[in-house]
Amino acid sequence: MISILTVCGNGIGSSLMLKMKIEEICAENNIEAQVESIDFNAAQGRKADLIVTVKELAEQFEDKNVAIVRSYINKKKIKEDILERLQQIAK
Repeated sequence: MISILTVCGNGIGSSLMLKMKIEEICAENNIEAQVESIDFNAAQGRKADLIVTVKELAEQFEDKNVAIVRSYINKKKIKEDILERLQQIAK
């Protein structure tokens, strides 16, 4: 099982939406994943197989495996942005 953090700037509203979309994508593609939504500051000290966030925040994560998404809510775009990466990590 892979661990995934969805990260937004402040609060967890948009990262919670992203979490739900990623859970759907993982289920549809038989990828076992534990997905947690978290704010940027809390994510700094956490370990995960993959951190998923937008470009503006991704640049601030050093030495971590980060995937960039173009949208927090558009499932099609999210899938295009991260599915291949999820499949590689799940192997």
